[in-house]
Amino acid sequence: GERDCSVQRRHQKVVEEAPSPAIDDPTRSAMQQAAVTAAADIGYVGAGTVEFLLDVERRDGDHQAFAFLEMNTRLQVEHPVTELVTGIDLVEWQLRVARGEALAFGQDDIVLDGHAIEVRLYAEDPANGYLPQTGTVEAWQPPTGVGIRVDAGIVAGQQVTAHYDPMLAKVIAHGRDRDEARRRLADALDRLICLGTTTNRTFLARVLRHPVFADGGATTSFLTDHDVTTVALDPREVAAVAGWRQLTATADAERHSPGLAGWTNATWLVDARPLRVGGDDVAVSLHVTDTGLSVSVEGEPFLVTGTPEALRVDGRPAHLSAHRLGEGRLLVHLPGADLVVSDPTELPPGADDAAGAGILTAPMHGAVTAVEATVGQDVTAGSQLVVMEAMKMEHVIRADVAGTLVEVVEVGDQVGVGAVVARIEPADTDG
Repeated sequence: GERDCSVQRRHQKVVEEAPSPAIDDPTRSAMQQAAVTAAADIGYVGAGTVEFLLDVERRDGDHQAFAFLEMNTRLQVEHPVTELVTGIDLVEWQLRVARGEALAFGQDDIVLDGHAIEVRLYAEDPANGYLPQTGTVEAWQPPTGVGIRVDAGIVAGQQVTAHYDPMLAKVIAHGRDRDEARRRLADALDRLICLGTTTNRTFLARVLRHPVFADGGATTSFLTDHDVTTVALDPREVAAVAGWRQLTATADAERHSPGLAGWTNATWLVDARPLRVGGDDVAVSLHVTDTGLSVSVEGEPFLVTGTPEALRVDGRPAHLSAHRLGEGRLLVHLPGADLVVSDPTELPPGADDAAGAGILTAPMHGAVTAVEATVGQDVTAGSQLVVMEAMKMEHVIRADVAGTLVEVVEVGDQVGVGAVVARIEPADTDG
């Protein structure tokens, strides 16, 4: 069988599936024969994958045109999709062949059953150039259900560091056909909880639900041609978070003072304050009514009802899960978003980032691999100053102002997220 790994970012695979929706039967037969011939001619023994590039616009005789790319002489990350459609444990057979056993089956014994799709859950921020992320896994709950498989390398409480590849888990779905597998996988991602470090969870779900991918038309340029990295903050989700915070506070007060929670000798009050969601301050107001909590988000009204464990917004379930951190901060999971939420009025002084105006900080944990200027040198705004590497990816830090470099890290330094890597004394532009 074959696997289609066309959806890629920076030549790294993001989605893998079997069989491929892009090739016809004559192409499948010709490609498989080419792979077997390549392995046989060099006497290759063991697990391996031959990779090809497919030209969707050209044919070579009776099949689509394809060209040899490389051979991976090992088991690949995406081997679970082959296992799910063939029923063969490739890990087991790799080990058995390595110790001299012969295969107990032939090609004619292999029958493909249904369709399987895998996505790679990464500790990265797709909206910020797929920048690797670090942190502590505060909550981890993989999805379960019919046709769902999760191969994970993390547990709650584990540190995600800059020293390894950013892949945290593989989430795979099998179905009777491609659309069933695709829908199952997108639903599984909605239910997967990984809080404490930014991941590409919601990005993966958007890829799976994109009409081009759903129709089987994704090529290696899919992520270049279609912007699925960013999504606007949904005010309904903000209303759900605000309602959850209020209902939780009321339930806590009820436990301490039964029957008195929310009591007032005045009229019902409107609680208006900003709610910090990620890096944005959102205007939110809450008002207790006879039918529930009336929540306004930037002037848009919502009705929140139910309990913190069974929340509804305008009658629809919110499926919210929250994990409390210190200083009044929450890590919130919703099907369409993972949010860091706080009340800015409760944050301690100095909690805001002081970077900017010539103070450059590290956006991630990592190692300094290059420094392009020396102390005392004049630099221009936008010029490259420092290159960092983490999780097999490089990130360039550029000057935000023109001026004189007065401080900079050294090559080989290990720096943490938020650490100052360079300081620039802005040029005097007066006169």
